[in-house]
Amino acid sequence: MKTFELSGEIREVLGKKTAKDARKAEMVPCVLYGGKENVHFTVTQNNVRKLIYTPEVFIVDLSVGDFKTKAVVKELQFHPVTDKLMHIDFLEVSADKPIIMQIPVTLKGLAAGVKDGGKLGLRLRKLQVKGIYNELPENIVLDVTKLKLGDSIQVGDLSFDNFELLNPKNSVIVQVKLIRDVIEEDVGEDLDEEDEDALAGEVTEATSEEEEKSADDASEKQ
Repeated sequence: MKTFELSGEIREVLGKKTAKDARKAEMVPCVLYGGKENVHFTVTQNNVRKLIYTPEVFIVDLSVGDFKTKAVVKELQFHPVTDKLMHIDFLEVSADKPIIMQIPVTLKGLAAGVKDGGKLGLRLRKLQVKGIYNELPENIVLDVTKLKLGDSIQVGDLSFDNFELLNPKNSVIVQVKLIRDVIEEDVGEDLDEEDEDALAGEVTEATSEEEEKSADDASEKQ
């Protein structure tokens, strides 16, 4: 798996005010879990863009002052209105303790069913896996060449030596459908989205100030 080098500054003073001040200065409050004690620190928005805004996953070579370790991104928190990155939780990793991560799926080849007029659909873009961090792949490659019309690859069809798949075994990862079936499915999804929009319209929208306060509260509880 690829690595990403990241440096941070220790947070000497914790609290809502210092977290808010850090965000105004284009810094992101962070917490590292999984070690002997939690480490509170900040990183710059610019330094984490290539780590966060990408479909790839990384092992992070993290440096906070004199402290150095390896970690993975555990959870991200974004502002509900501006979508600005508000907080990052990291999890420290080691060679003797398995972790759970989402690994991207990559498709290889041209499916036989597509040649016959079908459409290939990727249902799961990432799979949840459990394993030692240095044995996890950058992505899970699936060869779809032999998939005919109506064929699919489910989680239960796959097995790996170095890690375990945690998704339900009957979950469909990729499948080849007739174009007619795809159109009917898309229409059904559009109707579902209209229902969701109608329900969403009944929810009262909070003000930006209230939402930012809520985000600060959630951040500082960690």
